[in-house]
Amino acid sequence: MTLTEIVKFLNDIAWGPWMLLLLVGTGVYLSARVGFIQFHKFGYAMKNTIGKVFHKQEAGHGEVTPFQAVTTALAATVGTGNIAGVTGAITVGGPGAVFWMWISALFGMVTKYAEVVLAVRYRERNEKGDYVGGPMYYIKNGLGQKWYPLAVVFSVLGAVAAFGIGNMTQVNTIAGSINTTIDAFGGNTAGATLQMFGQTVPVSSLVVGMLVAVIVAMVLFGGIKRIGMVAEKMVPLMAAIYIVCALCVVFANLSSVGKVFSMIFQGAFNAQAALGGAFGITIMSTIQKGVGRGVFSNEAGLGSAPMAHAASSEMDPVKQGLYGIFEVFMDTIVICTLTALTLLCGVEGGVEVTWGQSAGAELISASFSTVFGHRLGALIIAIGIGLFALSTILSWSLYGSRCFEFLAGTRYVVVYQILFVAAVVIGATLELELVWNIADTLNGFMAIPNLIALLGLSGVVVKLTKNHFEKERLGR
Repeated sequence: MTLTEIVKFLNDIAWGPWMLLLLVGTGVYLSARVGFIQFHKFGYAMKNTIGKVFHKQEAGHGEVTPFQAVTTALAATVGTGNIAGVTGAITVGGPGAVFWMWISALFGMVTKYAEVVLAVRYRERNEKGDYVGGPMYYIKNGLGQKWYPLAVVFSVLGAVAAFGIGNMTQVNTIAGSINTTIDAFGGNTAGATLQMFGQTVPVSSLVVGMLVAVIVAMVLFGGIKRIGMVAEKMVPLMAAIYIVCALCVVFANLSSVGKVFSMIFQGAFNAQAALGGAFGITIMSTIQKGVGRGVFSNEAGLGSAPMAHAASSEMDPVKQGLYGIFEVFMDTIVICTLTALTLLCGVEGGVEVTWGQSAGAELISASFSTVFGHRLGALIIAIGIGLFALSTILSWSLYGSRCFEFLAGTRYVVVYQILFVAAVVIGATLELELVWNIADTLNGFMAIPNLIALLGLSGVVVKLTKNHFEKERLGR
């Protein structure tokens, strides 16, 4: 077997039906154990998360505010997958994939809640005085030293995956979207090229890589507090721009929204009926694409976001855990859903789509163009993808650093960070299909040690949750 074939085989396992069933099943199990907190305490969660955005929050040395922690995590979860990934899931799995994406998110809220609760409960201070935490720490400190090898496995997977899924593929997407926009406005990126690593590369891609590398270096070497401050400002801005523009498309096609929702619910169980004919889309492909896109987008169960939440100044694990519920809601229920509605409204408005075949950002760009025109539609998507991808790079620079720090110690993290910044330039200038597939596979396998810890420590989550709401009931 070739390396490409081996990676594909492993990727089919990492993101196959059994792994997705395990991820969603863990969410269902945890939901039952904490009394389906995502439903009967949803209002409480929103009130104590997004409801406190404008309240002044303070953070000490080596800490970020609770809101900075969630925006850092959202910076990673709200990425290019919210645009291109959702589009691909719908074209391959049909409109019904959106329904199963919602289902995975509803239970993923509690998976993310449990991850954050455990991250805050079992975090440590490193040599610099920063709070550090995540699956490797709640495996070591929660499950005990005999499980330490499992923590090492998670850290190795996370440290390596960060170079691909959180770095090179993201900056490559930024460069590609900028080149497309330049060409849409009459430029010619193919006219100015150079040879790098045996490939012909547009000069514009190299320039993009260097600029992004400078930004990443300035933020990353500023430590967790600078990452938090940047995320706090960047994430709300990029989310607001995309949400407003998507809503413009939806409201411009308001007469089609009813039919779109009908396609989603009908297609969840019968894609052929929803699309008016046989397109080779099976119920299994609908479920797998929907659940897979939901999990991949909000990262519930993969173990990445807890590393950002562990740095919060919040001392109550449950209070920070509520931000995990909000995080999944915002990423999947709000942003991914808006992408889906925008695409399907565009299809109803005449955008052509080949069902059963994968597609990317070009389709959602075409949907935006039905309202904003070709050039402005392309520009909106380029800005959205650019901001989403850049924010993902910044957050994954933290995740990769934390994983490497667990393995090698705080003093050597700078070596990893230098390599991470250098990889940004390389990523902007290369074809990265194999790199993406390898990183995607490693990212999926990160879930295994994390889910073992979540299931093994579920009793701790239940106890902390009950104690928190008992204190709330007694007014303490």
